[in-house]
Amino acid sequence: MNIVNRIKYAFTRTYHGWALLFSVLLCLTFITPSTFAKQRFTQEQVEEILFHLHAYYVEDLPLSHVDKSNFEQLLSQLDPYSKYLSETELEAIFSAANGRYTGIGIEVEEIANRVVIVNTLPGSPADIAGIEGGDKLVSINNQDVTDKDIAYVSKLLQKAEFSIIHVTVERKTQQLTLALRRQEINLESVTSLLLHNGNGYLSLNGFNNNSYHDVARHLNKLRLENGEPLAGLIIDLRDNPGGTLTSAVAISDLFLDAGTIVSTQGRFYDANQHFSAQQGDILNGAPVVIMINENSASAAEILAGALQDNQRALVVGTPSFGKGSVQSLIPIGNGTTALKLTTARYYTPSGRSIEGVGIEPDIILTKQVLSHLSKSAIMAGEQTAKKEQLARLDSHLTDARKLLKKH
Repeated sequence: MNIVNRIKYAFTRTYHGWALLFSVLLCLTFITPSTFAKQRFTQEQVEEILFHLHAYYVEDLPLSHVDKSNFEQLLSQLDPYSKYLSETELEAIFSAANGRYTGIGIEVEEIANRVVIVNTLPGSPADIAGIEGGDKLVSINNQDVTDKDIAYVSKLLQKAEFSIIHVTVERKTQQLTLALRRQEINLESVTSLLLHNGNGYLSLNGFNNNSYHDVARHLNKLRLENGEPLAGLIIDLRDNPGGTLTSAVAISDLFLDAGTIVSTQGRFYDANQHFSAQQGDILNGAPVVIMINENSASAAEILAGALQDNQRALVVGTPSFGKGSVQSLIPIGNGTTALKLTTARYYTPSGRSIEGVGIEPDIILTKQVLSHLSKSAIMAGEQTAKKEQLARLDSHLTDARKLLKKH
């Protein structure tokens, strides 16, 4: 089947001229209670918010006793992913879904308990300032991050109040402090490389509205470069925080001929959905290995769970984050602000809820092994000194092929 004709999921434009996005957001974003409490609401907005909470929130909350003037108390009853979105925050959500974000343009990994910059986006502030792959983050706006994880660093960058961000990096024996100005950056969510033996490597950094087309385009590029269908594929979902449900479902369907992809369950009618694969496997049955780690979340877990439960892929790495909920955007007032509410839980094809648990890999890899198999090491390919680690990926593809034959 033609790739273009396999786009089966789209946003529905209805309410106040923009999308009422039920069951589309699957992104690892944490909210602090004070965000809601600082807002000033009219009585009409209060009643509207309470109505939506009563109608759509995944759990039935007892709201009759809630002090309508105390939204901090109200938010304390919700999960960490639900919040009120200001006009600026709502625009940021739409920008991310469309493959854009405002930032400095760095890709990072955790290597040997340090957050290391592995790549800068071409033309981004970080690229122009001369930040290099291999630079280790030391501080952000004078806050030390030498013993912090990616999630902490991400929060610092997101909550920075000023357009200028001061970043200190460690390069060999010296430290450099650079002032970077934020700007809007167009994101390429997919990178790929043709490995030896006709195998392909595909790294997916997020799930936005363009990711499905990007995956299909990169797979076609790898096939043309190989001169024949790929012998196998490695999908790297490490440090992938998620994105939209529609993208996760569509990308999963690329590799499945049949079977359930994911199901969602909530209190209101449209929160209960079942997504099944349509016929057509873009790899024609070639083995797939999926790499995950503790920062693989949400939409990334849907893809890993769908291919694992359908015995279509072998999952390797460390257990994933464990975010098994779906958020929806619900317009407030004239549609310039919104509620981001958890409206459903999702379940893998076998009926698993991975909330707080994550996807358990078929093969556990230590963090040391994963660091040797970092994205930068794989993209460098056979130019690195870690050939024995790259050979490990070949062995996992062999295991994945055995899994397919057994199935």
